[in-house]
Amino acid sequence: MVHKRALVVRGGWEGHRPVEATELFLPFLRDNGYEVRVEESTEVYGDGAEMERTDLVVQCVTMSEITPEQLAGLGAAVVAGTGLTGWHGGIADSFRASSDYLHLVGGQFATHPGKEPCERRGEAEDNFLPYRVRFTEAGRTHPITAGLADFELETEQYWVLHDDLIDVLATTTHPVRPYEPWHRPVTSPAVWTRRWGAGRVVVTTPGHSLDVLQHPSVRTVVERGMLWATRTASAS
Repeated sequence: MVHKRALVVRGGWEGHRPVEATELFLPFLRDNGYEVRVEESTEVYGDGAEMERTDLVVQCVTMSEITPEQLAGLGAAVVAGTGLTGWHGGIADSFRASSDYLHLVGGQFATHPGKEPCERRGEAEDNFLPYRVRFTEAGRTHPITAGLADFELETEQYWVLHDDLIDVLATTTHPVRPYEPWHRPVTSPAVWTRRWGAGRVVVTTPGHSLDVLQHPSVRTVVERGMLWATRTASAS
């Protein structure tokens, strides 16, 4: 039996619990026939031989920095068919200084609106708001999200800047609030895919904390996203 090879790359800002968050999904990968390698930095992206034999990259690296050589290695691997997926800041808020990385994933965290100023206490919960994740028409039939119903969360709600080369499977809308400067509701992608060369990219924006990642719908999207992003036979 030929095992698929998954590379889990984690690190960056500790607030997103990169070790604990990725550990949630290692049993799923192994149960689905993946040989799993875990790395604590992006240095592995510069190893061309390793990237060439990797079928899936699961990235959980918030902010941080990436060298041009490492990014070139990741980009070349995706173009050649390696899948890339992740959640929340681990993929949508990585390597802010790299425009080429933003080009690869197709969307970038801009902010997460917070509670009314008088309610803020200087804690992470200041940015936790109740919101709804709504599946698009495309999302209702896509293998990653088919059969899932719209659902509610109370956590960070990502406002994302993006281009139109992504296929949006779910959205979330930021309402107008009297204490915020925008004048009409703004809809952001909450789950999207992107075809890049022979590779597939999947981004899921919920996932700030372990409890959000264990929400049944969020976990289903992340796990199905791993399977869908994995190198296909045509990309071998």
